[in-house]
Amino acid sequence: MLIRALFWLSALAASAAAIALIMVAAVIWSDLPATSVVQDIRLKEPLRVYSVDGRLMGEFGDERRITVQIEDTPRDLINAVLATEDDRFFSHHGVDPLGVLRALITNLKSGQTRQGASTITMQVARNYFLSREKTYTRKIKEALLAFKLERELSKNEILELYVNKIFLGHRSFGFQAAAAFYYNKPLAELTLAQLAMLAGLP
Repeated sequence: MLIRALFWLSALAASAAAIALIMVAAVIWSDLPATSVVQDIRLKEPLRVYSVDGRLMGEFGDERRITVQIEDTPRDLINAVLATEDDRFFSHHGVDPLGVLRALITNLKSGQTRQGASTITMQVARNYFLSREKTYTRKIKEALLAFKLERELSKNEILELYVNKIFLGHRSFGFQAAAAFYYNKPLAELTLAQLAMLAGLP
């Protein structure tokens, strides 16, 4: 009798928790920004001053950025980014349950946060729409926005947003700007080793 009562109490508690989580997610969902506007976002680029013969003389602005189309991004860089950041990018829908489980096991074993579970889509959601605050609410928003982005954009469009927005140190945002800063070359001229180094920076 006692065991049956405990079973039903546990079932009720689990159901109540699930309902509460769904209600919280619904409230947060209604408050999310429209991800469709990401297509119209103009990324901030610095003011560049060139000499009469076309040489760059100086840059002025808070961010270094040179935008690049995904079709002009070296495939070796994309492969390195996927291997480093999100090896199941083309098979999940914004959130990777296996990645979450893997990160949880790794962090529990080490006793500290060594591995995150943010997919590339979740990082795009965070970088374009959210603050850097570390709260459970922001993490839920990040996951929900990732689902929305995956519904509205292609995988290549999401990758293009990622390669142009990710911070790579020294005020460099995006891989083209990082290639110019670290190697004084465009992405297309970098070696495989140099591309791998950039992919490991985020």
